[in-house]
Amino acid sequence: MMRLTDDQVRTTKSTIDRVLGVPHKVWLFGSRADDKLRGGDIDLMVETDAVFPNRARVLCQLHGALTMALGERKLDIVLKDGRTDESPIFQIARRTGFQL
Repeated sequence: MMRLTDDQVRTTKSTIDRVLGVPHKVWLFGSRADDKLRGGDIDLMVETDAVFPNRARVLCQLHGALTMALGERKLDIVLKDGRTDESPIFQIARRTGFQL
């Protein structure tokens, strides 16, 4: 179903919990959501109703904290807060991914 270990899932969720501090959902999508594929970066969508005054700063904090927690690996993170317009990437993540 997905190519992350249980430990990687726990670490990812707890790290995002700590950085955001607000209710949210996390989706794994892309190649890591498909057991038939090999390699690939970790694509995450973080979705919350909270509004962040500086989304770029929050994304940088998430990326840095996840890199420290998971080690050096390629991470792509998209963040949909309460002010972000719906876009195709969010729809794709929900449709093809798995909620962690």
